[in-house]
Amino acid sequence: MINKNEWLIVGLITSCHGINGQVKVKSLSDFEERFLKPGIRWLQKDNEPPAKIKLISGYKQPGKETFIIKFEGITTRNNAEQLKNYKILVETNQLPKLKKEEFHLLELINLQVKILENDELKIIGKVLDLENEKNNLLIIELFKNQKKVLIPFVKEIVPVVDIKNNFLIIDPPKGLLEI
Repeated sequence: MINKNEWLIVGLITSCHGINGQVKVKSLSDFEERFLKPGIRWLQKDNEPPAKIKLISGYKQPGKETFIIKFEGITTRNNAEQLKNYKILVETNQLPKLKKEEFHLLELINLQVKILENDELKIIGKVLDLENEKNNLLIIELFKNQKKVLIPFVKEIVPVVDIKNNFLIIDPPKGLLEI
């Protein structure tokens, strides 16, 4: 298991690309330079300790959220095939600085979830995790029944995120919390 205080998954190697050791990466990051700019990266297979590797080059596939990248020492299709399903990680102390009103999705984990009920803020649960396949979905555990619900992380449904005070406010459409 990744220690969320040390590592953040930014990409997933989905397949090899071509015959010269390139791999196709599905991005889980808003920062494209993680797949474009040469330098040290970390790879992790399953729950093994992360291993250091050097990114040599990369480019984004037109119209997609995938990148084709080349690592040092990975020179054949067979080498690249071995990396399928590896995660690309960054250390959390290497996270880019953000502008005001921005935050890293990792910072949402364990925030209290509040809802406005009868003009009063009521704590209803906490953020357990984030599902980041195609859309950002918060996985929230409701305190009343320990049920896990998925909440789309969009301004209309999550209008307030207060990292400093450790909470967010949701305004879910009718029935969303009952699904």
